[in-house]
Amino acid sequence: MEGILDMVQTLIAVLVAITLHEFAHGYVSYKMGDPTPKQMGRLSLNPFKHLDFLGTICLMVVHFGWAKPVQVNPYYYKNRKKGMVLVALGGPVMNFIIALLSIFVMGIILKFTGGQVTVGLMGDIIVFVYGLMQTMAIINLSLGVFNLIPIPPLDGSKILGAILPEDKYFGYMKYERYGYFVLLVILSFNVLRTPLNMMISSMYEGVWFVVSLLLQL
Repeated sequence: MEGILDMVQTLIAVLVAITLHEFAHGYVSYKMGDPTPKQMGRLSLNPFKHLDFLGTICLMVVHFGWAKPVQVNPYYYKNRKKGMVLVALGGPVMNFIIALLSIFVMGIILKFTGGQVTVGLMGDIIVFVYGLMQTMAIINLSLGVFNLIPIPPLDGSKILGAILPEDKYFGYMKYERYGYFVLLVILSFNVLRTPLNMMISSMYEGVWFVVSLLLQL
């Protein structure tokens, strides 16, 4: 039973993380004058509009993965480089906000229960919600951090475009078609797993420390 509940919590967390991540990309682009995300149906909270099958499986299994990229047209932006960076950051920033809110809810639960959960249905609900918020925080931190890696099609590759000269960036992006293969190698052989986990753990503990001070836990 516990395994089923863990799976349900992970599935909910993954769907929320991916949906709001991609929605944020599309919304930022749309607010800067680009109608493409809306025309492509990506300004939606329907998870199935945003799921990438392989990326979702990876996120479910190893907590690192990706979604189906939102198509945008930077020619609508007043400043194309700045616009692409803002759009790229939209997804990870949304994930970090969700993680922050999830940890805050965990703190509120501990504050009002004193860490003592009653038996019965109400106790089961509290335990489930606490576990869901914890999973939500971890999944969103993982998705946000992983997407900042500068490998196409991850968001970090778009941010890299604002740093590199245009000719070098487009030369780099010629290898975009190999990006998914590189990501699979990284995930299959645990390349970068240790530093990524250390970063995520530090962020989680840092936010938890701030929340604990705010709520005087």
